[in-house]
Amino acid sequence: MSLQDSIAAVNGVRLHRAGETPAVEDLRQRACQELLRQAAIEAGLLGADDPVPQDGAFSAAASAAIETLLDRTLALPEPSDEACRRHHAANAARYALGERARLRHVLFAVTPGVDVNALRKRAEACLIDLRARERAEDDGRFARVAAETSNCPSGSAGGELGWVGAADCAPEFGREIFGHSEVGVLPRLVHSRFGLHVVEVLAREAGERPPFEAVRAAVAQSLRQQAFTTALRQYLQQLAGAAELHGVDLEAATTPLVQ
Repeated sequence: MSLQDSIAAVNGVRLHRAGETPAVEDLRQRACQELLRQAAIEAGLLGADDPVPQDGAFSAAASAAIETLLDRTLALPEPSDEACRRHHAANAARYALGERARLRHVLFAVTPGVDVNALRKRAEACLIDLRARERAEDDGRFARVAAETSNCPSGSAGGELGWVGAADCAPEFGREIFGHSEVGVLPRLVHSRFGLHVVEVLAREAGERPPFEAVRAAVAQSLRQQAFTTALRQYLQQLAGAAELHGVDLEAATTPLVQ
């Protein structure tokens, strides 16, 4: 395979430099942004002379044009009061005020050039091992694994993160932790922008659950975000289906294609 063949591209536009190996999720992010940039040019919202992004950095004009494109293209209905009430009834714990959890974790960081599939296999093996040890009541095992394996500085403290609230962590991490009742090693890997986490919830404080009327605005915003994510994913799938993609697999994406 030639060096040219190893460079990922969207309709012939390169997504990285020769010899560079971006992380898989970073490459997908660049591909999705490039699909949107090209769609903005096609729609007449951006000049054809817009510079090709370098290292994933787009021009200010491209960013503005993409925002306008999405505003025009994605039809997002305003969530009804009924829909908001149903969502709140099913997810009341998510809107608790003052909810905290005492956590420890093992982080498998996603860094440029890392083999994500191999990393995931390591993380899954770690999760299985720690859940088995938990049932065997080997309390020191988690701390030892964190010290030896975790890519987080907390590894030196056995993976301890202490008491944290939703505002103390990345939103995608918090969604997996808060609004749930689980205690112990979670039965799934937690994905975040930093990588893959094996998480143990050592204790929880439920916090106060306000009535629907007090959190309606937050509930509506959650439903808007869900609708936006779904519509954006579908639109990107349409763009990808009509594009010539080389060296990047958008079908395998497990997280929102554009954040």
